[in-house]
Amino acid sequence: MICAENDILSRLSYNIRKDVLDMTLHAGANGGHIGGAFSCADILAVLYGNVIRKGLDKFILSKGHVALAHYAVLAECGYFEKEKLLSFEDPGSMLTTHEILGNLPGLEVTGGSLGYGISIACGIALARRTNFPESQIYVLVGDGECNEGSIWEGVMTASKLHLDNLTVIVDQNKLQLDGFSSHVMPINISKMFEALGWNVVPVDGHDFVQLKKAFQCSKKGTPTVIVADTIKGKGIPSIENREQLHHMRLSQEDYEKYAQELEASYA
Repeated sequence: MICAENDILSRLSYNIRKDVLDMTLHAGANGGHIGGAFSCADILAVLYGNVIRKGLDKFILSKGHVALAHYAVLAECGYFEKEKLLSFEDPGSMLTTHEILGNLPGLEVTGGSLGYGISIACGIALARRTNFPESQIYVLVGDGECNEGSIWEGVMTASKLHLDNLTVIVDQNKLQLDGFSSHVMPINISKMFEALGWNVVPVDGHDFVQLKKAFQCSKKGTPTVIVADTIKGKGIPSIENREQLHHMRLSQEDYEKYAQELEASYA
């Protein structure tokens, strides 16, 4: 049973990554944030394939640059027609570089500026704690995004309000636009959250079993953060952990090479 479920999640994570490649090729000169999208693909697969209850729970993409991965998992899970994915970044398309609230089912915020997802989630979690007590709010942030001071304002607020219906997932892929996160602004994310009163759950962000267990580790009266250790570009060995490939444009030759590497990673 567990093996069958993991096979389903593996197929979903592959489809997310393949969709991201297809969308980035289609976007042409506009390109896409493939590295960050691939590092969080397994997290999104578990969230939407195993955790989120459609119509009850809420998901907020704070790490807004990887909207194309969120679009992919939403389409794969039936929120809208998969054919729409290949309108990514077209003029007038609903699939914009950053999400826009109201454009598509499943989008809860307008993206763009980093650092606001947790603060927005605090308001939603506070309201739904009264009106929908069974509802859970999930927020995906990046480790580079945790350099933003507004992140920690939200973290402090959630702790003060005892928002145990709030779970943050940090996609700790250790890279950002300007290089390795440890060089740009070295911080210990787990210790920061712990010091501010959160329930901290470290996991391998590419291990379905660990991820599923992590989402069951909530603690009454305390918000939870899952610090997921990930690899930027995971699934395509030739781009993994390469700081210069934060944002990519694909030629047909690139696409075919990366698609073959991705297929081999799942063989």
